[in-house]
Amino acid sequence: MRRGAERRAAGAMGNRVTRGDFEWVYTEQPHTQRRKEILAKYPEIKTLMGPDPHLKWIVSVMVFTQFLACYLVKDLSWKWIFFWAYAFGGCINHSLTLAIHDISHNVAFGNKQAKWNRWFAVFANLPIGIPYSASFKKYHIDHHRYLGGDSLDVDIPTDFEGWFFCTPLRKLLWLFLQPLFYSLRPLYVNPKAITRMEIFNALVQFSIDLIIYYLWGLKPIIYLIAGTILCMGLHPISGHFIAEHYMFLKGYETYSYYGPLNWLTFNVGYHMEHHDFPSIPGCRLPMVKKIAAEYYDNLPHHQSWIRVLWDFVFDDSIGPYSRVKRLCKLAKES
Repeated sequence: MRRGAERRAAGAMGNRVTRGDFEWVYTEQPHTQRRKEILAKYPEIKTLMGPDPHLKWIVSVMVFTQFLACYLVKDLSWKWIFFWAYAFGGCINHSLTLAIHDISHNVAFGNKQAKWNRWFAVFANLPIGIPYSASFKKYHIDHHRYLGGDSLDVDIPTDFEGWFFCTPLRKLLWLFLQPLFYSLRPLYVNPKAITRMEIFNALVQFSIDLIIYYLWGLKPIIYLIAGTILCMGLHPISGHFIAEHYMFLKGYETYSYYGPLNWLTFNVGYHMEHHDFPSIPGCRLPMVKKIAAEYYDNLPHHQSWIRVLWDFVFDDSIGPYSRVKRLCKLAKES
């Protein structure tokens, strides 16, 4: 993404981030109003909403590919276990987390089959190695409803993260530890009661883990879990975590990416379009951009997730504090 003039040179590894707080705003998130304007002008976009008939088959192939990989890696040395976890298995697992992201919007079976979507997300979760899908669904609703909401949107780093991870070396460490913060942050920022679906998710997940361990030993389990952790940390695909909502340009809190990695990530790069129309499956988000081109073509966007990671580490104007934050009123639960 161009930011006007060329960026400053990287500088020494000790340069501190210049931001000392989040970017506090007192306006509503922009997606609600843009959605209304686009639908008023292009009502045909409503036809893009609804389930993706191919999603369940693509996800199923990915899940069984990982089960086959578990069998194939069972006798490999540990160095090859971690190599293939990072280079292959983790890519599939990261892609599955983004399939779960899509499924959380009921696009696998439609809104009328909400339970089927929840159960299918648990199935998609199996190669990830640790229970994830039910908790993700619970918190992701708030991310859309209260984007940037203080104590509500757990996608935003804590004050400790913003304060401590403020040099290139520390930011690099933060990227590596991102799976840890991503999983533990909700328990601190916005703790919620454990649901029956989360218990079901955990029971199914750990049962499959035990079966894999019984059949093929410990190495396939390490292959699955290590792949998940490594590829949600310092990995090119993980650039989307930073690219989506970190404020690279003042006044813009959501960014899209239109590069080739969308093929592996269910078009999660079309993130501006996704927040405008979360009920449209990822496979149809390019059509949103095509139909309502004047709403998206002139918005800043990223051209490379690897460049995003590089800039995040070495640009001293960007860090965990580079997020838009607002106070949100709680919506009434229906």
